[in-house]
Amino acid sequence: MLSPQANLKLLQRTSWSGYVYIAFLMVGIWPLARFFPSQPPSWDAAQITRVYHDNTVGIRVGMVLVLVGSMFYVPWTAMLAKLIAAVEGKPGILTFSQIIAGCTNVLLTAYPAGWWLTASFRSDRDPQIVLLLNDIAWLQFLGVIAPFYFVVISIIYASLADEDTDPVIPRWVGWFNVFFMLDLIPLSIIFFFKSGPFAWNGLFGFYLPFATFWIWFFVMGYTIRRSLHRLVDLPAGGDTATVAAKAV
Repeated sequence: MLSPQANLKLLQRTSWSGYVYIAFLMVGIWPLARFFPSQPPSWDAAQITRVYHDNTVGIRVGMVLVLVGSMFYVPWTAMLAKLIAAVEGKPGILTFSQIIAGCTNVLLTAYPAGWWLTASFRSDRDPQIVLLLNDIAWLQFLGVIAPFYFVVISIIYASLADEDTDPVIPRWVGWFNVFFMLDLIPLSIIFFFKSGPFAWNGLFGFYLPFATFWIWFFVMGYTIRRSLHRLVDLPAGGDTATVAAKAV
C-alpha cells in the first residue's frame, strides 16, 4: 500500500502527463510531419500523394511520436478523474464519464496516426488510396470529436455545481471549459465542407480548436497542481500539510 507521501509524489509526477502528451503531439504533427497547417481537403490525389513522397521519413517519425504520446493521455485522464472525484466526494457518474471519454481520446489520437503511417508505408501505393487514407485520418482526428465532449462536460458540471466555498475546480476554469466546449462543436460538421472556415483547414475547423486545445492543457494542469494536496488519500487524522512537507 502506498503511503500518503508516496501517493502525493505519484500525483505530482502524473500531473505532468498532459504536457508530455501535448508535446509529443505538437512535435510530431508540426515540425516533423509538417501537418501544420493542414493540407486543404480540396486537394486531389496527386497533390496529397506528393505530400507523402516529399516528407516520408518526417511523417513516419512524427506519427510514431504521436502514437507514443497518445499513451500519456491515460494518466492524464486518471488525474482529471481524480480531480472530479474530489468534487463528488467519491467516484461517481462524472468521474466514470471522464474516464470513459478520456479513454476514447487515446484511441482518437492513436488511430489517425496509424492511418497517416499506413498512407506513408508504400511509395508505389495508388494515389486514390493515399487520398482515402489521408481523408480518414484527418476526419477521424478532428471530426470524430463527440466522445471527447464528455471530458469537457464532466469538468464543467463538477466546477459549476460544486457548492464548496473553495471549490476544487475554480469557477473560472468551469467557464473556460464552457468556451472550450463551444469551440469544439464546429469540428463535428467538418464532414460537410471542403473549403471555408468550417473545413478541416479552416478557422473553426482547425485553428481555433487547435489553439484552445493547447491552452486547455495548461489551464487544467494548473488546476490539478493547485489541488494536489486535496487529492491525497489520507489516513484517519492525517494532515495534508505534513504529507506535502514529507513528500518534497
